[in-house]
Amino acid sequence: MDVRRRTILWDVGGVLLSNGWDHLARGRAVRTFDLEGDDFEARHQRVVEAFECGRIGLNDYLDRTVFWKERRFSRGDFRDFMLSQSEAQPAALDLASRVARLGRARMVTANNESLELNRYRISSFGLDEIFESFFSSCYLGVRKPDSRFFSAVGGILGKDLEGCVFIDDREENVSAARSAGLETIHFSGTRQLERELRALGVTEDAKGSEEEG
Repeated sequence: MDVRRRTILWDVGGVLLSNGWDHLARGRAVRTFDLEGDDFEARHQRVVEAFECGRIGLNDYLDRTVFWKERRFSRGDFRDFMLSQSEAQPAALDLASRVARLGRARMVTANNESLELNRYRISSFGLDEIFESFFSSCYLGVRKPDSRFFSAVGGILGKDLEGCVFIDDREENVSAARSAGLETIHFSGTRQLERELRALGVTEDAKGSEEEG
């Protein structure tokens, strides 16, 4: 297959960036804002699918999980804390940028993310300078590893997913993508990812990149 016709679908949280609002970030929120931990987590679990699939927005999420009673901190304080939990994975972002510059593959993301957090992460970490399209659960209305996520991606791309390459750090998502007909890379580190992308011909060969130890 001509490598220039490949499409690479990149997970964001856990590959390119830290996870945006995972259990670790929520745990830090509990400690920072002195929340009722078990209650907050139970409320989160009841609404997280709707939140990440775009059926409720951030304000509604906060109403249901945090501000269901009067608090000593503001909605803005909590929102800013949520956003501050995102951090770049510099080596992976650099690799993605190099693949994009070579132009041998179409670069898109495929991630589970709420709308406001997704927009913040795209703009704050320059993802719109690397990726052509963003296939996020908040836009598609369904989350990985649901097979409908990958069906929706294929429908929007207007192509069979065979030959597309999906990168994710979670085995359940990789397995679901493989079942949907995608080639897959189970991300465990940037060096491993670069080796596998080099084997696919979408990044420079060993002579064009820093030698690994």
